[in-house]
Amino acid sequence: MPDQPLPLQEPSDQPDQPLLDVRDLRVSFRTRTGPATAVDGLSLSVAPGEILGVVGESGSGKSVSMLAVLRLLTSPNVTVTGQVLFRGRDLLALTDKEMRAVRGREIAMVFQDPMTALTPVYTVGWQIAEQIRAHEPVSRKEAHARAVTLLSDVGIPDAASRVKAYPHEFSGGMRQRAVIAMALACRPALLIADEPTTALDVTIQAQILDLMRDLNARGSAVVLITHDMGVVSEIAHRVLVMYGGRVAEQGPRRAVFHSPRHPYTWGLLDSVPRVGGPRLRRLPTIAGTPVSPDSLPDGCAFAPRCRLRHEGCEERPELAASPDDAAHHDACRLPAGDRAALRLGARAPADETATAGEPDPSGEADQSGETDPSGETDPVDEADREMAP
Repeated sequence: MPDQPLPLQEPSDQPDQPLLDVRDLRVSFRTRTGPATAVDGLSLSVAPGEILGVVGESGSGKSVSMLAVLRLLTSPNVTVTGQVLFRGRDLLALTDKEMRAVRGREIAMVFQDPMTALTPVYTVGWQIAEQIRAHEPVSRKEAHARAVTLLSDVGIPDAASRVKAYPHEFSGGMRQRAVIAMALACRPALLIADEPTTALDVTIQAQILDLMRDLNARGSAVVLITHDMGVVSEIAHRVLVMYGGRVAEQGPRRAVFHSPRHPYTWGLLDSVPRVGGPRLRRLPTIAGTPVSPDSLPDGCAFAPRCRLRHEGCEERPELAASPDDAAHHDACRLPAGDRAALRLGARAPADETATAGEPDPSGEADQSGETDPSGETDPVDEADREMAP
C-alpha cells in the first residue's frame, strides 16, 4: 500500500515569492580520479505560471540539476549541497516520506527517454492509474477512468482501448504523450520537462509544445530543458543558459534572443540554421569541446573556447545585470557597454571561414540561407522575427 498522502503545502500569500527558488546548488560525483563537479553554484527561480527554458550543450548540467531538485540522485557517490525552496520549503531538508508526497504530486517530471521512463511489463493505463492512487485516495475504477481521460487529453486516439496497451505498442510520440499524461495526472504546480521533443519529428514536436502551453494556461509553471533554441523561442517566458554547470546568461526571452550578452549564447544562436540571409557552406560552430566536469577552471568555464578571452577571465565572473535591463544577467568580464560590437568582431572570422569556397572537410551538405535542409522552421517564431540576432 502507498504511504498516506501528506496534505498539500498551501501556496504562499506573497504573490512575488517564486514557486521554485534554487540557491547555490552544487552537485559533485566521486570518481576514481577525483571529484567531478556537474553543477557548480546554480541559482535560479521559477515564478508561478512561468515557463523557464534551460538551454546548453550536452554535459552542461541541465538534467543533473533538475534531478537534484527532485532528489533523484541517490547514489552514495553523489554529493548535493545548497537550497531548493519550493513554496517556502527546502526540499533537500525533507524526509523521504515528505519528499515522496511532493514528487509526482506537486512537482512532476517528464524524462528524456519515454521508453525507459515507462515499465515495459505493465500497461500504460496501469502506470498512470498507479501514479494517481499513490497520491490520492481513489478507487481502481476511478483511477482507470482518469487514465483514459488523461490519454485522450494528450491526443492518444481511441484512449479507451489504448489504455490497455504496453509501452512497446506505442510509437515514440505516443510514448512521450503517455509520459506527459502521467506527469499531469495529479495536476502538479510545477512540471519539469527534460528534452520532451528530442528525437521526435516536427509535427509531433508541435503537438508536445501545445500540451505544454495548455498546461501552463491552466496555471502550472514549467521548466523546459532543451538544447533546441527554436523550441525555447516558441514557448519560454525566460531563458537560462548553462555552461559547465554554471549559469552563463539568464533573462527574458526577448532580451536573450535580441541582445545576447555572453559569448557562449552568441555561439548557440549563430549555430542555428536561418531561413534568410547569405548562403553559407557551413554553419558557424563553437570552437573546441565542452569543458569536462572533472577539470573545471578556476576562472570562466567558457574561456578556453572563447575568441575574446583575456587576463580577467582567469577570475570567475559573477552574474551581473545588463546596463539596459535589470532582469537580464550574464557572467562575463567583457566590457558591459560594448557587447554588440564585440559580437560582430568575434563573428567576422567565422563568417569568412563559413562563406569561403574551399571544400567542406566534414562532408556535410551545404546550408542555404533560403532553405533549411533539416525541414525545421526558423528558430525564432513569427512574433520574434524582428528580434532575431
